[in-house]
Amino acid sequence: MKVFNSAPWKENWSYEVAKERLDDLYHTPKFVGYTLCNYDKLVGFIAGNKKRTPKGIVFYIAELCINSEEQGQGYGSLLLESLEKELINNDVTSIYLLTSKGGLAESFYLKKNYSVNRNRIVMKKSL
Repeated sequence: MKVFNSAPWKENWSYEVAKERLDDLYHTPKFVGYTLCNYDKLVGFIAGNKKRTPKGIVFYIAELCINSEEQGQGYGSLLLESLEKELINNDVTSIYLLTSKGGLAESFYLKKNYSVNRNRIVMKKSL
């Protein structure tokens, strides 16, 4: 909550909404997730799920979050690289995710050799 309620996201997560979001994610079929702790303090987590496609198994990163005070110390890289190793060992062919355009998260993924998928767009309809 603290991370996503702060800049650059500036969202409005309550405990109840965050708990429901993470509980739903955890119960998604083919869920994979890691937490990273420093002694008894949660530093961050990465989570998502595998999906079968005609081209093989893909993985969707739903959340990657590092405590604001711990960012810039390599923890995000550690979580992402650990996840990638497990996915390679489980025959996953690719990873995809959604993130804000032009922000630190986009820069992070570009440094990790992720690319912008020119064949896909994000579409939205407010209800």
